[in-house]
Amino acid sequence: MKHTYNISGMTCNGCRTSVENKLSEIDGITSVSVNLEKAEAEVVMKEHISLKTLQNALPPKYSISEKRETNIFSSSENVMQTHEQSKFQQLKPLFLIFLYIFIASVLLNFKTWNGSAFMLDFMGLFYIVFSFFKMLDLKGFPESFRMYDPLAKVFPPYAVVYPFIETALGLMFLMRFQIEIALIATIIILGITTIGVTQTLLSKKKIKCACLGTALNLPMTEATFIENSIMLFMAILMLLKLYFL
Repeated sequence: MKHTYNISGMTCNGCRTSVENKLSEIDGITSVSVNLEKAEAEVVMKEHISLKTLQNALPPKYSISEKRETNIFSSSENVMQTHEQSKFQQLKPLFLIFLYIFIASVLLNFKTWNGSAFMLDFMGLFYIVFSFFKMLDLKGFPESFRMYDPLAKVFPPYAVVYPFIETALGLMFLMRFQIEIALIATIIILGITTIGVTQTLLSKKKIKCACLGTALNLPMTEATFIENSIMLFMAILMLLKLYFL
């Protein structure tokens, strides 16, 4: 079932992220989407959860009240098609960013093509662009990131410094500084994150992806897994070239 609630007390993206994360932690809830401008939260749950339970899960500064209820299991084929279109629209920014990074990397190496240089530029631009979006909301990002990253869950300060780690790695790739260290760090960092993403996808629990921070409301999907896999593949391939070629 899908319930829509009014949420009062939210003033920024950090508040929105906090409400999404707190409600997502409740057993039986599979998806939470909060609209800051409308002060609303759409909550999909396996079975009815009382308003009191939802309120107790939120910090005292937020107040929740029910607005309306719809049954998602009565959706028709047309509704499912609309859902798929909406999902594509949500992921459109991610696809566009990947396209721009790819084109920029090609143009940087167009005159004297070098596959290794292309991959280093791609990884460098990837880190710089993605860290930029995370830094737009340094307060809200850590809470979203801890929802699925295994290391951030057990060591919260890691989520706070993660955007800065991405920036540093991006500069190292673009400036060709300590490439070997940057590649090893990429494999470790994205490897850990990919484990968390895989676990989330297998559990079929719908949460927000923090890959572009909290500025954009992106769902955790197979696209997140693919994005990490591409970076991991490039890092492993480049490391193998350094050692064996």
